[in-house]
Amino acid sequence: MTKVDSTAISELKTIGFTPVIYCSNQALFNVRAGVPIVDALSQACDLLFLAKSFAKEAAYAKDTDRHAWAAHYLTAMGKAVIDDVVKVLTPRPARTKTE
Repeated sequence: MTKVDSTAISELKTIGFTPVIYCSNQALFNVRAGVPIVDALSQACDLLFLAKSFAKEAAYAKDTDRHAWAAHYLTAMGKAVIDDVVKVLTPRPARTKTE
């Protein structure tokens, strides 16, 4: 396993390629490029914590589905942020001369 330089990681930023929430087969939102990944992951953590809380409330509230929909959208946004960070951290394959 290779050692990771923590200062290099702290300088990495989101690339903004990840869409989230589709309407009419097109992305309504995208992750914003240029956000430090540490901040992005912190935000994803908050979104997923809230989604978990709403999902738990939805399990007990039989009279409405508003908590379930809130959990759905928060989960989609949190996942998009994490997916964008993974794209930053995953090495790209080497390009060939024909590309």
